[in-house]
This record gives sequence, C-alpha cells and structure tokens, in this order.
Amino acid sequence: MSVHILLVEDDEAIRRSVGLALERYGYRTSGAPDGLTGLEMFRDGAHDLLILDVMLPLLDGIGLCRRVRETSQAPILMMSARGDGLDVIAGLEAGADDYVVKPVDTAELIARIRTLLRRATFTASASDSAAQATADARVLTFRDLAVDTCGLEVRRDGELLALTPTELRLLLEFVAAPGVALQRQTLLRKVWDYGWEGDSRVVDLAVQRLRKKIGAEHIETVRGFGYRFRR
Repeated sequence: MSVHILLVEDDEAIRRSVGLALERYGYRTSGAPDGLTGLEMFRDGAHDLLILDVMLPLLDGIGLCRRVRETSQAPILMMSARGDGLDVIAGLEAGADDYVVKPVDTAELIARIRTLLRRATFTASASDSAAQATADARVLTFRDLAVDTCGLEVRRDGELLALTPTELRLLLEFVAAPGVALQRQTLLRKVWDYGWEGDSRVVDLAVQRLRKKIGAEHIETVRGFGYRFRR
C-alpha cells in the first residue's frame, strides 16, 4: 500500500506542483486549501505523514499542528517562507518534526519525507517485534524514568508517555550514552539523518519538547556544544 500524505497549502499552484512531485515518487496525496479543511480531512482519513504550510486561512499551520498532536504522533513536516525564523520555531514547538523552506526543493523535500517515514516505520516495526519478544526487552531506569529499548515504551513514574518517533529516537540516543555530551550536529546526523549541515534549532526545540514529557532534570545543556543525559 502506498504512503498517503496530507498536504495543507492555501496556494493552489504550490499545492498542485508539490502534489505532482510527490506522486512522481510514488506517494498518494490529498490536498487541503485551509487549516480547518485539513483538520477535517486528517480526522476522516488515514494519513501516514502531514505537510503543513505555516500561513493558512481559517486555522494556521501552527494551530493545525497542535490539534493533530492532541490525538496523533504522525510525522509532521512544516513549510515556511524563506527567512521566517519565528514561524519555524513556532512550528517545531507545536510538535512538528522538521521543516522545509519555500520555494521547496523537490530533492530536499523527498529526502526529509523519507527520513520521517523511515523513523516512523522503525518505531512501529520495533514495537510489533517486541510484542513477540518481551522476554528480551531491555529496560533502562533513570530515577523516575523507565525506557524499554526493545518495546520502545517510555514510562515516567509508571505512566506511559506518548512520544513522537522523533522524540523517541532522540531519547534512545541519549540513554545509549548517559553522561556523555552529545554535539548538536551529531544528533542531527543520527536522529534526523542529515547528511548536510542542518538547523540546530531543530535539535534544541525537540529537546525542549522531550524535556516537558520526561522531566527537564534528565537532560543537561552543555553550553556551546550540545546536551548530556544525566544518569
């Protein structure tokens, strides 16, 4: 079954051109011209990934991202006009996994989509395998936090946490090297699969979201370098 992508973009020309580009790579697409229509389509259908423009009528991309995150951990890619740094930050804070800038470069867009889908597929397949191999589950405990690296479940004080695939991959990198300072560019390469210089804000805001869920005390900022997971 082909991957189904929901593209929410109010500019019809961009929506059509991006949709055609995605279909040439074998993706199935649905398009929405505004945030409210996008939200209705998301609720009515099964979508594997969402691409949201930041500036949308009726409900902007930031608000739509927040509404989606209330019920779903599906990968979300934001599209922002070049230079709109505040929009990028707001989108990542709202729960988006990554972003691209307009005008959209098709090769970069496809690379980002493949990375997000690969991450989500890894999470789902590993969870399915763990259901049949619970005896081999490896649970790492850090004070109030328990990370099942086989079942890919994270609990805080016994309560199961809802982490996005990006947040989970980030946490797995941290718990694999507790006490070790990890550089932002290293995390970009390992978690986001960036083969080029990526935007370190992606890391910073993902860490910020992760801290809110697992507790800020678990992740220490190493000034001018990156982050360290505290034992």
